[in-house]
Amino acid sequence: MTNQANSSQGLEFRKQRNKDEMKQQVVVFSLMIFFTLIAFAAVAFEAITPIFTAPFILILAVVQVLFQLYYFMHMSHKGHEVPIIFIFGGVFTAIIMVAALCTIVWW
Repeated sequence: MTNQANSSQGLEFRKQRNKDEMKQQVVVFSLMIFFTLIAFAAVAFEAITPIFTAPFILILAVVQVLFQLYYFMHMSHKGHEVPIIFIFGGVFTAIIMVAALCTIVWW
């Protein structure tokens, strides 16, 4: 009898967790669509100067990449520490490479 009560509690817990996770993914997906529309509007309507438009779109792109990694690729869950280390290591290496190439070109 106790085992059946535990399994029904576990089932309810998993259902609630899945429901919360799905709601979170829908909200994040909606935010990503909203950011895409903002970026499109910034370019299409030319209301913002071109000097500001490029960094603005890049910032929106970085936010969307972070949303992709954290929510859709489940990097927030336990057991994903090694891929996170490699991703940040790659980003750090890319930043160093771009900085070095910019220094070589413009020095």
